[in-house]
Amino acid sequence: MRQLPSLTRAPSNVAGFDAQLSRAVAWLGAAALLATSASAGGYADRFVWVFGWGLSQDADVPAITRVLDAAAQHGINGAVVSFGLDTLCQRDAAYFRRLAAVQQACAKDKLELIPSLFSIGYGGGILAHNRNLAEGLWVKEAPFLVTGNQARLLADPAVQLPNGGFEDFTGNQFKGFGFIDQPGAVSFADTDVRHSGRASLRLEHFTANPYGHGRASVELRVRPHRCYRLTLWVKTDGLEPAGALRLAVLAGERELAPRQFNVPATADWRKLTMLFNSLTYEKVRLYAGVWGAKAGRLWLDDWSVEEVGPINVLHRPGTPVTVRSDDGATTYVEGQDYAPLRQPQFSPYRVDVPAVPVELLPGSRIRDGQRLRVSWYHPMLINDSQVTVCMGEPEVYEIVDHEAKLLVEHLHPRAVMLNMDEVRMGGTCRACAGHNMGQLLGECITKQVQAIRRYAPDTRVYVWSDMLDPNHNAHGNYYLVEGDYTGSWNYVPKDLVIAVWGGAPRPKSLQFFAAQGFHTLVSCYYDAGDLTEVKGWLDLARATAGVRGFMYTPWQKKYALLPAFGDLLSATP
Repeated sequence: MRQLPSLTRAPSNVAGFDAQLSRAVAWLGAAALLATSASAGGYADRFVWVFGWGLSQDADVPAITRVLDAAAQHGINGAVVSFGLDTLCQRDAAYFRRLAAVQQACAKDKLELIPSLFSIGYGGGILAHNRNLAEGLWVKEAPFLVTGNQARLLADPAVQLPNGGFEDFTGNQFKGFGFIDQPGAVSFADTDVRHSGRASLRLEHFTANPYGHGRASVELRVRPHRCYRLTLWVKTDGLEPAGALRLAVLAGERELAPRQFNVPATADWRKLTMLFNSLTYEKVRLYAGVWGAKAGRLWLDDWSVEEVGPINVLHRPGTPVTVRSDDGATTYVEGQDYAPLRQPQFSPYRVDVPAVPVELLPGSRIRDGQRLRVSWYHPMLINDSQVTVCMGEPEVYEIVDHEAKLLVEHLHPRAVMLNMDEVRMGGTCRACAGHNMGQLLGECITKQVQAIRRYAPDTRVYVWSDMLDPNHNAHGNYYLVEGDYTGSWNYVPKDLVIAVWGGAPRPKSLQFFAAQGFHTLVSCYYDAGDLTEVKGWLDLARATAGVRGFMYTPWQKKYALLPAFGDLLSATP
């Protein structure tokens, strides 16, 4: 949950008599929940989200303990922790020593320790077991030419970004661009500061734009189902906020490469690199610059796009590699005709690596000078750190079961949080393509719950709300997902506690889950300067069925307001 995406409502998929019956059952459930909440005389769950420490060093333990001590002194009764707890089979003795120290601190403070694990959207834990379990985008029948004992991509020569070096300009107008925001007011040709050549594009005076924008955009023709690498050199000087800097690739309204880059507010020239897949599109629009900037300056230079061959090729049942003759009559066999397309030190988080060639093996039926058609799947890095796991690959659930067993053996938890938020890819490889994505996501959550309760039957399970909420992310047209998450809430256990998260209070979200018969945990705060939004959530919770409690939820280790948060909950009747 690195950012709060726009909230789009999607309709329910229930119809006819079943819909009437569902509404009646939900109404009765909501009434029961409201009665339960009213009689409880307070909140059973008063949690703190302990985030940002991985127990990789001894110094983590006292830092975490300070948060736990402050929480306990102000009425908090649970600590939700994210320590990479779905990779216990890979941990050393020092890690378990630190984990035991945190357990002891929780016991001393009478805090319930609640492990948080099993992310699909941010799949680092599962990918630590097998990086090939990343969700994949298809490159379809790209042309290759055999030279000697190797075949390499015949890249499309037409894919060139016009005037990417910003060398061709008249005054502050640059040739070849669809638009550049406000030449002479926000955008300028700079012949003094440049990465190479004789000029760069400088963007500044952002308040001259009503939205704080300073962007350059160019249209580019591409081939469907191909992989492209975009590079750009940038320099910043006092850019505010630094996070305003973005690159974007759009096909109509759809963003093909949702990326953010952590460039400092002031930094010398640095190279930004990203991949995008053209999917089914033949035309895309590239953007670079700032959105919502307030101050400072940004320079752009040496912007380029190239079609690339096999990078980070995925190898699992749902992502097959195929190598065929140019006419499609012959399909060649991996391990006999050619070597596996494996990247040295493969990482789905690396995009600045060279493409691997198709290496011919002794006795191959492929001949020098021959043309081939090669297809493969590659992962996609979203924003600055997000790689999604395929929910349709059976090995994922073997890992979940294995790690659930270890978790119970080491921590004996009475409650667990499932990190099933922001699942921004899916339905694009053979393991999950064509599935009802709402059902697939719900079944993924259900299998995680079943794995935990296989070893600890009475475990209370929480889950982040957004992928089960039609007012948040449970809808169609969501990032790089092929399919629709609408209805996901119909495929999960009804005894889940839904951790509703976000900034400003959202009545529709809490009311939706109450109507569906779920209990909820309000996960609020999000590094605000005060508790105004928390108070708004409290007001909303008093009028909503089934709210079990609240969680202080920061993402920047901002715990200064934790005591006041705990006191506020303690003062709530």
